[in-house]
Amino acid sequence: MAEIDAGRFIGYNELVLEVNHREGESKLPVETQGNTMWINVAQLLKAPVGVTRSYAVSEMVDIAGSSHLVEGEVQLIRTNRGFLARATLHTDIELTCSRCLTLFHHPLLINIEEEYFPTTNIITGEAVPIPDEPDCFTIDEHNILDLTEALRQYAIMAIPMKPLCREDCAGLCPGCGGNLNQASCHCSTKVTDRMVGAG
Repeated sequence: MAEIDAGRFIGYNELVLEVNHREGESKLPVETQGNTMWINVAQLLKAPVGVTRSYAVSEMVDIAGSSHLVEGEVQLIRTNRGFLARATLHTDIELTCSRCLTLFHHPLLINIEEEYFPTTNIITGEAVPIPDEPDCFTIDEHNILDLTEALRQYAIMAIPMKPLCREDCAGLCPGCGGNLNQASCHCSTKVTDRMVGAG
């Protein structure tokens, strides 16, 4: 993992938090100077349990081998162990129809709910043990909460196992292999007649 300039994220997030506090809002605007999938939670780690903040997300993320624009909002809720992250994100991916084998764009709704655990004590700077839970998500030593891996995992689970370009997709002709969505084909009638005759 590339080394992160923690100072840049701390300055960015503290500035936006201060502005939101003055305006009575908790939603962070999209900012082009930083990766919106990386959230600095240094100040939130000092907050009491139950404090909630919302952040806007707009970032290009690698999903299933290609880059996609992901947009939406993530909500962080302070817990006694770390943060509960709840996100509703949207993207658009290219899939192959399982019936006619054509490529089509499919809107993807990604709902994330995961708990993130700190690895460093925000007061002392000492390492803290993380829960003995398989594949749990952690906050790094710079107090950066990275949503990227959770997004990838949830996006893969949200992709349909048998994607369809449309619900009434007619598929391919079993005789000539033509796309029945694009043109009618007499091969299918001949195949049916052969099957009836054989019976």
